[in-house]
Amino acid sequence: MSSLLTILGLTAPEGLDLPNRAIPYLLFNWFYAYGILSTRPAKRLLRIDHNVAPRDDLKVYGEAAVQAGKISRRQLDRLKRQEAAHANAVEGFPLFVAAVVVALHTGLPNDVINGIGAWYTISRILFGLAYVFIESETLSFSRSVLWWSGNISCITALVLGGRKLN
Repeated sequence: MSSLLTILGLTAPEGLDLPNRAIPYLLFNWFYAYGILSTRPAKRLLRIDHNVAPRDDLKVYGEAAVQAGKISRRQLDRLKRQEAAHANAVEGFPLFVAAVVVALHTGLPNDVINGIGAWYTISRILFGLAYVFIESETLSFSRSVLWWSGNISCITALVLGGRKLN
């Protein structure tokens, strides 16, 4: 557990300063939003990817794929949720970038920057998993809590940075 906390930048090896993990958090969250949550690999595997208009794959061709027996209704619904999670992660990424830039510009301590980065990252990963895999209406509200958690981490960085500017 200690090494995981060190990798996340939440603790430092004995006798060393805490490193700033802002860039790794930015890179990971970019890759997560634009790559990991992308539906392209799954759609290619299921042979419902149309490179001419990939944003229309699920809207235009998804139902036809279900009717033809290429995929199940559950697979289509999960892909739609994954596509929505991907769009949400892409939309939320600029706020995280702004929060990190403000934190760095205002000289917030590395433990605060790393803590906010870990908070945002964990919230977004759990949000993505909840979005893709939770099918129950009741349980889907946990997704909203996780969405707010990620945004509150960014707001926290902005508020703390703003206080340092005064």
